[in-house]
Amino acid sequence: MELAYLCHMRIDIITVLPQLLESPFAASIMQRAQDKGLAAIHVHNLRDYADNKHRNVDDYQYGGGAGMVMRVEPIAACIEKLKAERVYDEIIYMTPDGELLEQGISNKLSINTNIMVLCGHYKGVDERIREHYISKEISIGSYVLSGGELAAAVLVDSIVRLIPGVLNDETSALTDSFQDNILSPPVYTRPPSFNGWEVPEVLLSGNPKEIELWREREALKRTKIRRPDLLD
Repeated sequence: MELAYLCHMRIDIITVLPQLLESPFAASIMQRAQDKGLAAIHVHNLRDYADNKHRNVDDYQYGGGAGMVMRVEPIAACIEKLKAERVYDEIIYMTPDGELLEQGISNKLSINTNIMVLCGHYKGVDERIREHYISKEISIGSYVLSGGELAAAVLVDSIVRLIPGVLNDETSALTDSFQDNILSPPVYTRPPSFNGWEVPEVLLSGNPKEIELWREREALKRTKIRRPDLLD
């Protein structure tokens, strides 16, 4: 067995809607990572930690106002149970006012061993959870979703695909957009000509050096046009 395949990451996701996270991790690269034993993704239903017969995990906010707030007790109970079983490198809260997710964050998180992710819902979580348990807060954009589940799926996908051995060609992730703060160059496949639209001749030349130079130029050109902020 290659050393890369000895790598293993565990991700625990806390949510009030576990069914929303069934599909994203049940196919393609995410499923392959789990089948290989490179990543273990566990989804925990927060309602299992409710302290009332109706399994409610939310309540009205102090001070009044619209929207319910996720209660501190069930979240704390779930986090404490998981922390008693292992040490976590990060406990992440998915929230619109968190740090914007970028490739560099995913790169850093991909070398961790144990990560816990809390999905927000309703109006958010009781602030005491954020103050006393959360080590990192992440947003996937300046907009609001119905809950943090889809955001958590995006985060986990961006991390797990970087674990050595997950992708069939491990160099693929190294040439993705935003690695080294630059976008990927255009890509082509067969046929070489379609409706008069031609593949650039250099890509058919078989000259690795010229191909690499072309890709570097095209990547820089695309970045200047589409995301000049990355070059600042």
